[in-house]
Amino acid sequence: MKSPMNKRGARQGFTLLEVILSASLLAAGMSMILGVFNFGAAVVRNAELRSLSATAVEALINDLEENLFELQPDGSVGEPSLIVDRPVPGRPGVRYTVQATPNTAALDAQGRAREYVVEVVVNWSSSGVERAARWTTIMLREVPFGARMRRRFVR
Repeated sequence: MKSPMNKRGARQGFTLLEVILSASLLAAGMSMILGVFNFGAAVVRNAELRSLSATAVEALINDLEENLFELQPDGSVGEPSLIVDRPVPGRPGVRYTVQATPNTAALDAQGRAREYVVEVVVNWSSSGVERAARWTTIMLREVPFGARMRRRFVR
């Protein structure tokens, strides 16, 4: 049986040019879609790293609030403790060092500083490279209520 012919006598179907053009359009569309997936994966990874770092900083601040100032036997709050290369709770491989200096602008009735300028240096290893972050904050000379109760009744 003969193949169907159109009015001009040519066979029906796609030409090589049409096939190449449609394949290139398909390839371009697929590469754009894969690029969007790649971008989405990078955004998700960035958000995950930011979330992990935020929880590490929160754990560090909580540890500082509970352990920077020593509660004295008479119930008063002592001078800041020396903290060097202490691990961040719940974050293996992350450690921090703290240096607290009195803020002389805020003194109590006995002439002791009520506020301390606290410089925190956090060290960790990422992909075999040692990294560090540094920031400064102000902390009040106080021991949180929960830590005060634990130190009073647990020890």
